[in-house]
Amino acid sequence: MKVTSDSILHGMMIPEKYALATYDRNTHVTFCDNVNPHIAWRNSPDGTKSFVLMCVDKTVPSKPDDVNKEDRLVPADLPRVDFYHWLLANIPSSIREIGEGEACRGVTAKGKPSGETKHGVTGINDYTGWFKGDPDMEGFYGGYDGPCPPWNDSRIHEYRFTVYALDVETLDLPERYTGAELLEAMKGHILDQGEIAGYYTINPIAK
Repeated sequence: MKVTSDSILHGMMIPEKYALATYDRNTHVTFCDNVNPHIAWRNSPDGTKSFVLMCVDKTVPSKPDDVNKEDRLVPADLPRVDFYHWLLANIPSSIREIGEGEACRGVTAKGKPSGETKHGVTGINDYTGWFKGDPDMEGFYGGYDGPCPPWNDSRIHEYRFTVYALDVETLDLPERYTGAELLEAMKGHILDQGEIAGYYTINPIAK
């Protein structure tokens, strides 16, 4: 399969238009446009009955001890974990692209709803856990929300947009499903996959 985008160049920096937040010299970070990028795919195999789209940052710090602290950087050699930014399942086989801004425009405090959309069924992204305990932002974050890596991380983060072709029309998923639950549901049903990747940082000295 081939995945393409009119918004993101594979292997290049992601424009801040598609991010949740960007650098601010006074406050370290400020919200920005948070528009979902255009994603398209083609050359799916015979027998494809649905698609899944996932966006994951695979370079998130595994421990929060140093995250967004004034007097330190998050070490580059700290082990990293996955952070899901977009989960979309049960995409009909007739759909081959999602337009820029069709899934998200702007930051929605307390999150957008998950569930049925015209493109498929959205899960909850990992800002659901990130904002837990924040009285202004806590909630269930459905659909797309873009990059917002720690403003003091010494590493540039990598974001992978992956489309999977499946041999079933629908997956049996719980309400407000997570990335881990989606991966489990897809086991044994993946016919092919393709992806593009881009990079983003808020820290001006990240490498």
